[in-house]
Amino acid sequence: RRITARIWDRELTFTTAGGVFSGTRLDLGTSVLFRSVPPPDEPGTFLDLGCGYGPISCALALTDPDSRVIGVDVNDLAIRLTARNASDLGVADRVTACRPEQVAEDLQFDQIWSNPPIRVGKEILHDMLLHWLGRLAPDGVAHLVVGRNLGADSLSRWLAQRGWQVERVASAKGYRVLDVSRAG
Repeated sequence: RRITARIWDRELTFTTAGGVFSGTRLDLGTSVLFRSVPPPDEPGTFLDLGCGYGPISCALALTDPDSRVIGVDVNDLAIRLTARNASDLGVADRVTACRPEQVAEDLQFDQIWSNPPIRVGKEILHDMLLHWLGRLAPDGVAHLVVGRNLGADSLSRWLAQRGWQVERVASAKGYRVLDVSRAG
């Protein structure tokens, strides 16, 4: 199916399907993330963690022709849809959709954007976040949106206990938007 979403003052149309996260519309959490965090103001290397059908990957790639976006997901259908949507939106040269293990180990990210898969369980979620946050560039930041009722505040405390600087930048419609960066 095709859906249209307004992201950073642009109407974008995506191809979606059953079997991917929020395949019928842009989910509320990601909408809150886009409304709460402005697009990057300079080019960089960005990670879309859990890319789904690619709304974050494609929106980031559209912000600057010199940016590079890696969209990772464990769902092969999501990877194919992200690649298709990037092609349809004319940014396939700037978006790479792949499985997490296909990302070069030495690649660092200026920004990480994610509506993380909270329902995978704390242990998997924590391992995933620590792995990818560890790949932030020294002055990089991760923009995460997490449902308040799904543990946003406890996740924020857990990250802070592990030495990450966590700032709540927005709270809307039952979601918290957290900016995570290296302490100091």
